[in-house]
Amino acid sequence: MMRRLALTAVASLAALTAAAPAATAASGPLPLPLSLPLLQNDGAGTRLTVVVAGSGNPEADGTYELACEPARGTHPVAADACERLGQLEREKADPFAPVPGDAMCTLQYGGPATARVTGTWHGRDVNASFKRTDGCEIGRWNRLRPVLPNVR
Repeated sequence: MMRRLALTAVASLAALTAAAPAATAASGPLPLPLSLPLLQNDGAGTRLTVVVAGSGNPEADGTYELACEPARGTHPVAADACERLGQLEREKADPFAPVPGDAMCTLQYGGPATARVTGTWHGRDVNASFKRTDGCEIGRWNRLRPVLPNVR
């Protein structure tokens, strides 16, 4: 049984090896592969979509695009937001990590504001939700300002 499988594999490989040059000659040269930079991030490393709702500030609520290096997009303070993200990266802090499940948080309410941040941060995928329902969540929100707006 094993011998038959081995012989079949060798015969298949021989047939494919013989057919490849003939196929290439008949159809012309194969197309060149795409260069790697086309398949990679555009070099910015940070491209985020920030959606804010319920902040109590109609100018802060909405959907914003943010890209860094250089700072650009529809975010109202793109340069400041990119500077903050760069600072957090230099500090090796992860502003998008959720509050640990065993964290002891103060029972204070920071309001109904919510935010969702998706995209990439320094090449890493981001999909994070923010709220202001207790002291830990308020602190998490505030650490990410001005990416997230000041709220009432």
